[in-house]
Parts: sequence; structure tokens; C-alpha cells
Amino acid sequence: MNKIDKEMTNQQKFSGTLHFALWTAQVLLAASMAWGGVMKLFYPAAQLSGMWPWTSAVSPALLNFTGIVDLLGAAGLILPALTRIQPKLTPFTACAVIMLMGCASIFHIMRNEASVIGANVFFALTAVFIAWGRFVKVPVLPK
Repeated sequence: MNKIDKEMTNQQKFSGTLHFALWTAQVLLAASMAWGGVMKLFYPAAQLSGMWPWTSAVSPALLNFTGIVDLLGAAGLILPALTRIQPKLTPFTACAVIMLMGCASIFHIMRNEASVIGANVFFALTAVFIAWGRFVKVPVLPK
């Protein structure tokens, strides 16, 4: 095998590994967002306030809105890439998740809850990885 063939093989292995890592990140982030969305939309307020104290300080409409946004984010991270219908929407959704997590972090900081933004930061960094990977390194091609 010559040097060019070896480089191409290594590039293909890297792309395959990165593609797998991106799908793993997409599924885990989407599952987390879907879980949060379902909790916000369908669990009793008293139960939610025990888990997330901020939920008792916002209106039910805002809580429902954030639940819907979470579910839409989960769908946007998976469905466009999975169906390969408008797959470019997946990295755009990842960018929206970055903004959402930034807003959530600011919200918690304003409420003197900076100690609870670890999950928001982790989700934002995961979304950065997805956006970078799907925009630059291993985009999913449309049908």
C-alpha cells in the first residue's frame, strides 16, 4: 500500500469514527432534551419544583413553552439527519441548542443559581461538537 492509499484509509477510518461519535452525541443530547420536554409538559408542578426549583417561579405557559422547545430541539437533532430530508437542519438545530443553553445559563445566573448550570454547559458543548461535526467534518448528505 502506498502512502496516498494509507492516508485515504486513515481518513475514512477517522470519518467513520467521527460519524459514529456524532450520532452518539446527537442521540444522547436529543434523549436528554426529550426527557426534559416531557417532564415540563406532563409532570405535576409540585413534582417538578422538587427537581427543578425554578419551575415554581415561572408561569405554566413559560414552562410549557420551554417543554415544546426542548421536544422540537430533540426532533431537530435526529430527524433531518436520520431521514436525510434537509439534513442541514441538524447542525442548525445544534446551533439553536447552543443559544438555548446560553439563555438557560443566564436565567439561572440571574436567579443566583450558577451552581446548577453544569448541565447547560455540558449540553451546549455537546451541541458545539454536533454543529462542528455536521457542518464541517462529516455532513449528512440529502437523499
